[in-house]
Order: sequence, then C-alpha cells, then structure tokens
Amino acid sequence: MQKLLTATALAALLASAATAQEIKEFNIGILGGENAQDRLTSNECFRAKIEAELGVPVKLFTPADYDGVIQGLLGGTLDYAWLGASAYAKVYLTDPEAVEVKLTKQKVDGSTGYYSIGFTRKDTGITSIEDAKGKVFAFADPNSTSGYLVPGAELAANYGDLKTYFGEVKMSGGHEQTIVGVANGDFDAGVSWADGLGNWEDGYNSGAFRKAADAGLVDMSNLVEIWRSTLIPEGPMVVRKALPQDVKDKVTELTANLWETDPECAYAVAAGEAKDFVPVEHKAYDGILAARKMQEGT
Repeated sequence: MQKLLTATALAALLASAATAQEIKEFNIGILGGENAQDRLTSNECFRAKIEAELGVPVKLFTPADYDGVIQGLLGGTLDYAWLGASAYAKVYLTDPEAVEVKLTKQKVDGSTGYYSIGFTRKDTGITSIEDAKGKVFAFADPNSTSGYLVPGAELAANYGDLKTYFGEVKMSGGHEQTIVGVANGDFDAGVSWADGLGNWEDGYNSGAFRKAADAGLVDMSNLVEIWRSTLIPEGPMVVRKALPQDVKDKVTELTANLWETDPECAYAVAAGEAKDFVPVEHKAYDGILAARKMQEGT
C-alpha cells in the first residue's frame, strides 16, 4: 500500500509540475529604431510562427524607447526580445538571472558584428567628425549600443566632452528618427547602424539605413558617411530565463531555422540581408559590459 501511495503521490506531483510549466501567452518586445507600426509589420510573420509553434497567443510590444523593453524583460512581462549589446548589458547588470542569451545575427560574410556609422547630408559640406565640430549632432537612445554607447565612447576618446565639442547633442529617440532627422535637416549629423557590407546607396546590406531606404523614408544618395566605429558585437536574441525549457527550446529552434524556412520573414526580422541566426554566448559581450559599467560609474 505504501508503494502504491508513493507512486500515486509521484504521479500527482509530476502532473502538477507539468501544469506549472504551461504558459498561457508569450510576449515579444521589439526595440525602438523605427516607428511602432513598421516594427509591428516587420515582425508579424515571426509572431505568427511563434504562436503556431507554442499554441498560445503571442503578442508584439513596441515601447517608445529601449528602456521599455529592458524593463519588460526585468519585470517578467516580456518573454523574448532581440536586444542590442548595450541593452543586454543593462539587463544583465541589473539582474543576471533575468534572461538567457540564445542567438545573434550572422552577416552574409559570416561575421557577427556591425558598425556605428556617422553620417550627414551631402549638401552640408561636412566630410568628417572634425567638420561636424560646433554642429548639432544626434544620437539615438541612451540604451543603444551603436546609437550611443560605442560612438559616444569612441568619439569622446578622440574629441573630449562631446557636449562641448558639438554645438548641441540630441537624443533623437531611435535610429529611424536620427536618419530621417538628418535627412530633413533637423540635425547636422548623427550616428546609426549598418553591417557595412554592400552599397551605401542601398543602405548597405542590413541595418537601420537599409530599413529606412527600403521603406522609402530616405534617398541614401542624399546622405554621406563621415565616420565608422570599430566592429560592434551583434546584439543577442534573449528569452526570459524562468520560462519552461521546452518553450525556450522551441522559440530558439524556430528562430535559428528562419532563414532556411522563410527567407522573406527572416529578411524583415533581420532588417535586411543576412546569412543566418546563430548561437552566441554571454562572454561575447564582456567588452560591452565593461563599457556599460564605466559609463554608469559602477
């Protein structure tokens, strides 16, 4: 009888554990960089695939700034996001147990990095950062890697206090806002991101310029590149650590296979041409973590 009770109790325990592992919904956070509707449109195919795979409602969330996605992951209201390296650093430094790093984007040349690109309008006569001294210069967001952390640090190392060097430093709110703002003359120059492969006139192969060019928001022939950062590690796709393992595995596998199963959807998610979504580890971001700690004085 004792063995029977033990077996029954074990079965009940296992059933309870299985129930506890079930999820009722899955929420994806999309970083800023373009307007909310375009972010929703670009990722709708991905949302639908995840929903079909998990069998629960999947929703996309497009907060106004990067910190909205960061706080969603930290607070457990978001389950998945593709973060920039700096945004990931903030999540990890706040709570190392909040998310797990899974995948990153591999460019068409096989590398997994990209660049912060300084740029201006062709008619400004600015051809270098030296020419931009005293001008209005735009960064994207305080939590953006290529839109603030890396270019801010590299430019400051060469030119000193940027608020003194430039006539005015502004945060545009996102990469799309910076690109359109420079194109419209709201800023004299600024930085955004690209893989640096392919043709400038196309917005390179992938990145914020490519997205803006594809959307018809700017004519790249009216813009010129004036500066380029060192290579930045491509940001990680992360999942909330507390999720059931099978959920994390299913989402990761679906994403890893996206270029093979649906190249058009992968192009939309990746902001242009790429080769694949490949595994990445936390240690790939050690340098960015160190830079973030220095920036925050921790």
